[in-house]
Amino acid sequence: MTYKLFIPGPVAVSEKTLRAMTRPMIGHRSNDFVALYRSLQPELQALFGTRDPVFLGTSSAWGVMEGVLRNVVRRKVLCCMNGAFSDKWLDVACRCGLDAAPLQFAWGQPVDPAALRAELAKGGYDAVTLIHNETSCGCMSDLPALAAVLREFQDVLSIVDTVSSFSAIPLQKDALGLDIIIAGSQKALALPPGLTLCTASARTLARAATVAGRGYYFDLLEFQKNHEAGMTPSTPVIPLIYALESKLGDIRAEGLEARYARHARLNRTVRDWGHARGFTLFPKKDYGSVTLNCFANTRGVDLVALNKALKQQHGFVIDGGYGPLKGKTFRISNMGDETDETIAALLNALDAVLVDLGVK
Repeated sequence: MTYKLFIPGPVAVSEKTLRAMTRPMIGHRSNDFVALYRSLQPELQALFGTRDPVFLGTSSAWGVMEGVLRNVVRRKVLCCMNGAFSDKWLDVACRCGLDAAPLQFAWGQPVDPAALRAELAKGGYDAVTLIHNETSCGCMSDLPALAAVLREFQDVLSIVDTVSSFSAIPLQKDALGLDIIIAGSQKALALPPGLTLCTASARTLARAATVAGRGYYFDLLEFQKNHEAGMTPSTPVIPLIYALESKLGDIRAEGLEARYARHARLNRTVRDWGHARGFTLFPKKDYGSVTLNCFANTRGVDLVALNKALKQQHGFVIDGGYGPLKGKTFRISNMGDETDETIAALLNALDAVLVDLGVK
């Protein structure tokens, strides 16, 4: 049985995007690839809000996220933590042998700008990691407010994961003064997993040039050198780059403002549905994600039974809570190619299953 994903990633991939991946291979050192690579840059830069290059990496986002730590941390990195994936930054940094410290907040609470300022004021840090949109608990921190704090500490480089917010809301890397922004293919871009987008400031590259042990595969200087030639350091995942080209065409046809508005509208639709049925958002008020809703299971629903019935009877899948929140929360994605019609179909199916489970 085929079914459609409404989980926070991977999300459903359109037939058009899948067809784009079936085009014949080209050499990754050929003029054809150079033309393809360079044609993507203007629209990718617009989505990131930057004039800096956008590098294409063949890996999940975590590959590049680990790589940039190895590229820029000389002294100590501060890891802002408020959910599973931001918490993981600290573990990854420690596994890389780096001096790392946590700035910990409860899951569902946004990263607090005042707390960030107070910790950085202690000195000793040269990099900060943070996740814009923490999908494990559906919490979106205030990136402009955090960026304003980071601009006060000129020796500290910012490393920002926008994996689940990129292309769904406006990002302005250069205007905010951010150094590194990383995004993945399997979230709001609605591509299959395996492609990472990364943009890095000039001062990031200057820092990397002073850091030993960067390795090769994720060396930002290698990415920059090859970017100048219209290529990637290693053989890239060409089918996903074809898919990215196709998706950028979709975004162009829809228009950026219309795309942002669609994500916001669908998010409100799902949120209103949940509130009307007695569910509350898990994250702090006014800090809910725009690309998914993480609801507290305030009705005590058997989420395993709900998801089983939803999948078997309607062909849809939502998420029943991540890690320690399993069974206590459920997450519904509205990111990617979703429309008013597809979200309505999901919500109608959820209503039917809830009735069957005796939840009215």
